[in-house]
Amino acid sequence: MNSLDSKKEYREGIISVLGCNIWWGIMPIYWQWLKPIDSWVIIFYRIFLVAVVCAIAAWKVHAKEEIMEVLRNRKLVLRIIAAGIMITINWSIYIWAVNSDHIIQTSIGYYIEPLVVCLFGVFLFREKLNRYKAIALVMGFIGVVAVVAYFKEMPTIALGVAVTFSIYTAMKKGLKLPPIMSLLFETLFLAPFALMVIFYIEAKGIGGLSAGGFKYFLLMFCGLFTAFPLVLFANAANKISMFVLGLSEYISPTIALFLSIFYFKEDFAPVQLIAFVIIWIGLIFFTIGEYKEYKNGSIE
Repeated sequence: MNSLDSKKEYREGIISVLGCNIWWGIMPIYWQWLKPIDSWVIIFYRIFLVAVVCAIAAWKVHAKEEIMEVLRNRKLVLRIIAAGIMITINWSIYIWAVNSDHIIQTSIGYYIEPLVVCLFGVFLFREKLNRYKAIALVMGFIGVVAVVAYFKEMPTIALGVAVTFSIYTAMKKGLKLPPIMSLLFETLFLAPFALMVIFYIEAKGIGGLSAGGFKYFLLMFCGLFTAFPLVLFANAANKISMFVLGLSEYISPTIALFLSIFYFKEDFAPVQLIAFVIIWIGLIFFTIGEYKEYKNGSIE
Protein backbone atom coordinates (compact mmCIF):
# COMPACT_ATOMS: atom_id res chain seq x y z
CA MET A 1 0.00 0.00 0.00
CA ASN A 2 1.44 3.40 -0.98
CA SER A 3 1.49 6.41 1.36
CA LEU A 4 -1.51 8.04 -0.39
CA ASP A 5 -3.68 4.94 0.13
CA SER A 6 -2.43 4.66 3.71
CA LYS A 7 -3.41 8.26 4.48
CA LYS A 8 -6.81 7.77 2.86
CA GLU A 9 -7.42 4.61 4.91
CA TYR A 10 -6.34 6.34 8.12
CA ARG A 11 -8.65 9.30 7.38
CA GLU A 12 -11.57 6.92 6.76
CA GLY A 13 -10.79 5.17 10.05
CA ILE A 14 -10.76 8.46 11.98
CA ILE A 15 -14.07 9.55 10.40
CA SER A 16 -15.61 6.16 11.26
CA VAL A 17 -14.43 6.16 14.89
CA LEU A 18 -15.59 9.76 15.41
CA GLY A 19 -18.92 8.93 13.76
CA CYS A 20 -19.66 5.91 15.92
CA ASN A 21 -18.67 7.62 19.19
CA ILE A 22 -20.66 10.77 18.43
CA TRP A 23 -23.60 8.52 17.54
CA TRP A 24 -23.29 6.62 20.84
CA GLY A 25 -22.94 9.92 22.70
CA ILE A 26 -26.23 11.38 21.41
CA MET A 27 -28.20 8.10 21.61
CA PRO A 28 -29.74 9.11 25.00
CA ILE A 29 -31.82 11.66 23.05
CA TYR A 30 -33.29 8.84 20.96
CA TRP A 31 -34.07 6.65 23.96
CA GLN A 32 -35.75 9.59 25.71
CA TRP A 33 -37.81 10.30 22.59
CA LEU A 34 -39.33 6.83 22.97
CA LYS A 35 -41.04 7.77 26.25
CA PRO A 36 -43.63 6.80 27.47
CA ILE A 37 -42.74 3.34 26.12
CA ASP A 38 -41.41 1.34 29.08
CA SER A 39 -37.69 0.54 29.10
CA TRP A 40 -38.30 -3.21 29.29
CA VAL A 41 -40.52 -3.02 26.17
CA ILE A 42 -37.74 -1.18 24.32
CA ILE A 43 -35.23 -3.85 25.40
CA PHE A 44 -37.26 -6.73 23.92
CA TYR A 45 -37.80 -4.83 20.67
CA ARG A 46 -34.10 -3.98 20.56
CA ILE A 47 -33.07 -7.64 20.94
CA PHE A 48 -35.39 -8.77 18.16
CA LEU A 49 -34.75 -5.91 15.75
CA VAL A 50 -30.96 -6.04 16.16
CA ALA A 51 -31.14 -9.74 15.23
CA VAL A 52 -33.23 -8.90 12.15
CA VAL A 53 -30.91 -6.08 11.00
CA CYS A 54 -27.78 -8.16 11.60
CA ALA A 55 -29.29 -11.19 9.84
CA ILE A 56 -29.96 -9.10 6.73
CA ALA A 57 -26.49 -7.52 6.88
CA ALA A 58 -24.73 -10.86 7.50
CA TRP A 59 -26.64 -12.49 4.62
CA LYS A 60 -25.51 -9.69 2.30
CA VAL A 61 -21.88 -9.51 3.45
CA HIS A 62 -20.96 -13.07 4.45
CA ALA A 63 -21.31 -16.37 2.62
CA LYS A 64 -24.01 -18.79 3.81
CA GLU A 65 -21.38 -21.44 4.58
CA GLU A 66 -19.46 -18.96 6.75
CA ILE A 67 -22.60 -18.30 8.80
CA MET A 68 -23.45 -22.01 9.14
CA GLU A 69 -19.87 -22.82 10.17
CA VAL A 70 -20.38 -20.89 13.41
CA LEU A 71 -23.48 -22.94 14.28
CA ARG A 72 -21.52 -26.19 13.94
CA ASN A 73 -19.14 -25.18 16.74
CA ARG A 74 -21.08 -25.99 19.94
CA LYS A 75 -18.55 -24.46 22.34
CA LEU A 76 -18.44 -21.26 20.32
CA VAL A 77 -22.24 -21.08 20.21
CA LEU A 78 -22.52 -21.47 24.00
CA ARG A 79 -19.92 -18.77 24.50
CA ILE A 80 -21.75 -16.43 22.13
CA ILE A 81 -25.07 -17.09 23.91
CA ALA A 82 -23.43 -16.24 27.26
CA ALA A 83 -21.99 -13.04 25.75
CA GLY A 84 -25.42 -12.22 24.32
CA ILE A 85 -27.06 -12.56 27.74
CA MET A 86 -24.40 -10.31 29.28
CA ILE A 87 -24.69 -7.55 26.66
CA THR A 88 -28.49 -7.72 27.02
CA ILE A 89 -28.10 -7.10 30.76
CA ASN A 90 -25.81 -4.16 29.92
CA TRP A 91 -28.33 -2.75 27.44
CA SER A 92 -31.14 -3.20 29.97
CA ILE A 93 -29.30 -1.26 32.68
CA TYR A 94 -28.31 1.47 30.22
CA ILE A 95 -31.73 2.01 28.64
CA TRP A 96 -33.50 1.92 32.01
CA ALA A 97 -30.98 4.41 33.43
CA VAL A 98 -31.31 6.83 30.48
CA ASN A 99 -35.12 6.77 30.59
CA SER A 100 -35.06 7.15 34.39
CA ASP A 101 -32.89 10.30 34.13
CA HIS A 102 -29.66 8.73 35.38
CA ILE A 103 -27.52 9.59 32.34
CA ILE A 104 -24.74 11.01 34.53
CA GLN A 105 -24.32 7.61 36.19
CA THR A 106 -24.09 5.88 32.80
CA SER A 107 -21.34 8.36 31.86
CA ILE A 108 -19.42 7.50 35.03
CA GLY A 109 -19.90 3.82 34.16
CA TYR A 110 -18.45 4.16 30.68
CA TYR A 111 -15.54 6.25 31.99
CA ILE A 112 -14.51 3.59 34.51
CA GLU A 113 -15.24 0.69 32.13
CA PRO A 114 -11.75 0.78 30.50
CA LEU A 115 -10.25 0.63 34.00
CA VAL A 116 -12.40 -2.39 34.92
CA VAL A 117 -11.41 -4.07 31.63
CA CYS A 118 -7.78 -3.41 32.57
CA LEU A 119 -8.37 -5.00 35.98
CA PHE A 120 -9.95 -8.05 34.35
CA GLY A 121 -6.97 -8.30 32.03
CA VAL A 122 -4.58 -8.42 34.99
CA PHE A 123 -6.48 -11.02 37.02
CA LEU A 124 -8.04 -13.17 34.28
CA PHE A 125 -5.52 -12.97 31.45
CA ARG A 126 -2.25 -12.34 33.37
CA GLU A 127 -1.68 -9.06 31.55
CA LYS A 128 1.06 -6.78 32.89
CA LEU A 129 0.08 -3.65 34.81
CA ASN A 130 2.43 -0.71 34.29
CA ARG A 131 2.63 2.09 36.87
CA TYR A 132 0.51 4.47 34.82
CA LYS A 133 -2.38 2.02 34.63
CA ALA A 134 -1.96 1.24 38.34
CA ILE A 135 -2.33 4.96 39.14
CA ALA A 136 -5.38 5.13 36.85
CA LEU A 137 -7.02 2.22 38.69
CA VAL A 138 -6.36 3.84 42.07
CA MET A 139 -7.80 7.17 40.84
CA GLY A 140 -10.88 5.41 39.49
CA PHE A 141 -11.36 3.67 42.84
CA ILE A 142 -11.00 6.99 44.70
CA GLY A 143 -13.62 8.56 42.41
CA VAL A 144 -16.12 5.79 43.18
CA VAL A 145 -15.35 5.99 46.93
CA ALA A 146 -15.97 9.76 46.86
CA VAL A 147 -19.46 9.21 45.41
CA VAL A 148 -20.20 6.42 47.92
CA ALA A 149 -19.03 8.57 50.86
CA TYR A 150 -21.20 11.53 49.79
CA PHE A 151 -24.41 9.73 48.84
CA LYS A 152 -23.88 6.88 51.34
CA GLU A 153 -24.82 4.36 48.66
CA MET A 154 -23.05 2.53 45.88
CA PRO A 155 -23.32 4.04 42.38
CA THR A 156 -24.97 0.80 41.29
CA ILE A 157 -25.92 2.00 37.81
CA ALA A 158 -22.39 3.17 36.99
CA LEU A 159 -20.83 0.00 38.37
CA GLY A 160 -23.49 -2.17 36.70
CA VAL A 161 -22.81 -0.61 33.29
CA ALA A 162 -19.02 -0.85 33.74
CA VAL A 163 -18.88 -4.38 35.13
CA THR A 164 -21.39 -5.98 32.73
CA PHE A 165 -19.67 -4.47 29.68
CA SER A 166 -16.27 -5.52 31.04
CA ILE A 167 -17.48 -9.10 31.54
CA TYR A 168 -18.88 -8.99 28.00
CA THR A 169 -15.49 -7.77 26.72
CA ALA A 170 -13.72 -10.60 28.56
CA MET A 171 -16.14 -13.14 27.06
CA LYS A 172 -15.42 -11.75 23.59
CA LYS A 173 -11.64 -11.90 23.98
CA GLY A 174 -10.22 -14.27 21.38
CA LEU A 175 -13.49 -14.58 19.43
CA LYS A 176 -12.48 -14.18 15.80
CA LEU A 177 -15.87 -13.19 14.44
CA PRO A 178 -16.74 -10.11 12.33
CA PRO A 179 -18.77 -7.61 14.46
CA ILE A 180 -22.03 -8.00 12.52
CA MET A 181 -21.81 -11.80 12.65
CA SER A 182 -20.98 -11.72 16.35
CA LEU A 183 -23.89 -9.41 17.19
CA LEU A 184 -26.19 -11.55 15.02
CA PHE A 185 -25.50 -14.71 17.03
CA GLU A 186 -25.52 -12.84 20.34
CA THR A 187 -29.11 -11.76 19.67
CA LEU A 188 -30.31 -14.59 17.39
CA PHE A 189 -30.83 -17.12 20.19
CA LEU A 190 -32.69 -14.56 22.33
CA ALA A 191 -34.76 -13.22 19.42
CA PRO A 192 -37.51 -15.93 19.46
CA PHE A 193 -38.10 -15.36 23.18
CA ALA A 194 -38.11 -11.58 22.63
CA LEU A 195 -40.62 -11.95 19.77
CA MET A 196 -42.97 -14.05 21.94
CA VAL A 197 -42.84 -11.40 24.66
CA ILE A 198 -43.52 -8.68 22.07
CA PHE A 199 -46.62 -10.53 20.78
CA TYR A 200 -47.84 -11.05 24.34
CA ILE A 201 -47.43 -7.43 25.52
CA GLU A 202 -48.91 -6.01 22.32
CA ALA A 203 -51.91 -8.35 22.65
CA LYS A 204 -52.33 -7.12 26.24
CA GLY A 205 -52.16 -3.50 25.07
CA ILE A 206 -49.08 -2.65 27.17
CA GLY A 207 -46.45 -2.68 24.42
CA GLY A 208 -45.02 -0.11 22.05
CA LEU A 209 -48.25 0.31 20.05
CA SER A 210 -50.00 1.76 23.10
CA ALA A 211 -47.70 4.81 22.93
CA GLY A 212 -49.04 5.85 19.52
CA GLY A 213 -48.08 5.49 15.86
CA PHE A 214 -45.18 7.97 15.76
CA LYS A 215 -43.50 6.57 18.88
CA TYR A 216 -43.89 3.05 17.51
CA PHE A 217 -42.40 4.20 14.19
CA LEU A 218 -39.36 5.55 16.08
CA LEU A 219 -39.09 2.28 18.03
CA MET A 220 -38.72 0.35 14.76
CA PHE A 221 -35.33 2.01 14.19
CA CYS A 222 -33.72 0.78 17.43
CA GLY A 223 -32.16 -2.26 15.71
CA LEU A 224 -30.65 -0.18 12.92
CA PHE A 225 -29.47 2.51 15.35
CA THR A 226 -27.71 -0.18 17.40
CA ALA A 227 -26.06 -1.99 14.49
CA PHE A 228 -24.98 1.02 12.40
CA PRO A 229 -22.39 2.48 14.83
CA LEU A 230 -20.95 -1.02 15.27
CA VAL A 231 -20.31 -1.16 11.53
CA LEU A 232 -18.49 2.18 11.78
CA PHE A 233 -16.52 0.90 14.77
CA ALA A 234 -15.56 -2.28 12.91
CA ASN A 235 -14.41 -0.23 9.92
CA ALA A 236 -12.32 1.98 12.21
CA ALA A 237 -10.77 -1.02 13.99
CA ASN A 238 -9.35 -2.22 10.67
CA LYS A 239 -7.84 1.14 9.72
CA ILE A 240 -6.47 2.83 12.86
CA SER A 241 -4.34 1.72 15.79
CA MET A 242 -5.77 0.14 18.94
CA PHE A 243 -4.36 3.09 20.89
CA VAL A 244 -6.40 5.65 18.93
CA LEU A 245 -9.41 3.33 19.03
CA GLY A 246 -9.17 3.04 22.82
CA LEU A 247 -8.65 6.76 23.28
CA SER A 248 -11.83 7.46 21.32
CA GLU A 249 -13.87 5.55 23.94
CA TYR A 250 -13.98 8.69 26.09
CA ILE A 251 -15.83 10.73 23.45
CA SER A 252 -19.30 9.17 23.84
CA PRO A 253 -19.57 9.37 27.66
CA THR A 254 -18.32 12.98 27.52
CA ILE A 255 -21.06 13.91 25.04
CA ALA A 256 -23.63 12.06 27.17
CA LEU A 257 -22.39 13.88 30.29
CA PHE A 258 -22.82 17.32 28.71
CA LEU A 259 -26.25 16.31 27.36
CA SER A 260 -27.33 15.15 30.82
CA ILE A 261 -26.33 18.47 32.42
CA PHE A 262 -27.27 21.04 29.77
CA TYR A 263 -30.03 19.32 27.76
CA PHE A 264 -31.75 16.95 30.17
CA LYS A 265 -31.05 19.22 33.19
CA GLU A 266 -30.08 16.41 35.55
CA ASP A 267 -28.93 17.37 39.04
CA PHE A 268 -25.15 17.47 39.14
CA ALA A 269 -23.84 17.44 42.72
CA PRO A 270 -20.41 18.98 43.43
CA VAL A 271 -19.10 15.59 44.57
CA GLN A 272 -19.97 14.16 41.16
CA LEU A 273 -17.84 16.85 39.53
CA ILE A 274 -15.00 15.99 41.95
CA ALA A 275 -15.41 12.28 41.13
CA PHE A 276 -15.33 13.02 37.39
CA VAL A 277 -12.18 15.13 37.75
CA ILE A 278 -10.47 12.34 39.72
CA ILE A 279 -11.51 9.73 37.15
CA TRP A 280 -10.43 12.00 34.26
CA ILE A 281 -7.01 12.43 35.87
CA GLY A 282 -6.84 8.64 36.17
CA LEU A 283 -7.76 8.31 32.50
CA ILE A 284 -4.92 10.69 31.57
CA PHE A 285 -2.49 8.36 33.34
CA PHE A 286 -4.20 5.37 31.70
CA THR A 287 -3.77 7.01 28.28
CA ILE A 288 -0.10 7.72 28.94
CA GLY A 289 0.39 4.04 29.85
CA GLU A 290 -1.42 2.94 26.69
CA TYR A 291 0.67 5.33 24.58
CA LYS A 292 3.94 4.03 26.04
CA GLU A 293 2.89 0.43 25.33
CA TYR A 294 1.88 1.48 21.82
CA LYS A 295 5.25 3.13 21.23
CA ASN A 296 7.03 0.01 22.52
CA GLY A 297 5.05 -2.17 20.12
CA SER A 298 2.83 -3.88 22.76
CA ILE A 299 -0.27 -2.43 21.10
CA GLU A 300 -0.65 -2.42 17.34
